Amino acid sequence: MNSGYDGKLFILAFDHRGSFQKKWFGLERDPTEEDRRRISDAKHLIFEGLVHALDEGADAGSTGALVDEQFGAPTNIPGEAKGRGLRLAMPVEKSGQNEFDFQYGDEFGAHIEQFDPDFSKVLVRYNPDDPDTDMNRRQLDRLKRLSDWLHQHDRKFLFELLVPATDDQLARADGDTDRYDAELRPELMRRAIEDIQGAGIEVDIWKIEGVEERSDAEMLAEQTRANGRDDVTCVLLGRGASDEKVDGWLSQAAPVEGFIGFAIGRSIWGDSLKDFIDGSVERDEAARQIGENYLRFVKVYEESEATVAGR
Repeated sequence: MNSGYDGKLFILAFDHRGSFQKKWFGLERDPTEEDRRRISDAKHLIFEGLVHALDEGADAGSTGALVDEQFGAPTNIPGEAKGRGLRLAMPVEKSGQNEFDFQYGDEFGAHIEQFDPDFSKVLVRYNPDDPDTDMNRRQLDRLKRLSDWLHQHDRKFLFELLVPATDDQLARADGDTDRYDAELRPELMRRAIEDIQGAGIEVDIWKIEGVEERSDAEMLAEQTRANGRDDVTCVLLGRGASDEKVDGWLSQAAPVEGFIGFAIGRSIWGDSLKDFIDGSVERDEAARQIGENYLRFVKVYEESEATVAGR
């Protein structure tokens, strides 16, 4: 099976679990049955926003839903997404861990086959200069196992890469996370991708953090396609940032060959979900806002892409 993906892909990401419980429902403990019902209902509201976007003209073939089994399956979001012709992505990783591990242990393959997503997604925190080299090695070993299984079973791999700063790196940026993002993170991301590829882990779509300069987006896209990986592509994540910040990242990445879209979550649905939970807006209005926010980011991406002749 050749690695890569052909086509545009605009994913609404709402596979958050531990952070979702804590930030939007204030839960510091394991959820009760009633808690789980409320959380699953909130996930379905986000999906209703995606349905609104479809009703307003979003192309189903390039529209994606990234949703978890834990809270998405009880209201059949995976089934509804597939039934509407959307691209379905589902996470494999255990939530809220600094070190990648499988949510369902050795049963990860059975869960993937049960829901049959178009993309199996992982979120991995990997810094090539992390002093905990043993953790990096353990992560690579597990990811290699997943990569091999996915490609042996003709399935696509969506890899969300986060490169958190080490203490030394943050000190080099005088403690300024924006400086770290702009000055150090792009090359660290490239090296992380190179490490992961070097471990024999073959990714179809990289879900990566935004960068401030187009040259950095070009560098990253080039690395993802290194050594004959000509069809491998990238989508941009939102990191819960402001519209202005995400717009800037999209404008730099969209014109770059190898970028095909985004996978944005909280920046699209965070405020509307909060207002629905606290009773400030009705359900239909919250879903409408989510759908309109999603469509706005699609428009920003497509207009930025169109600024380059011949694309």
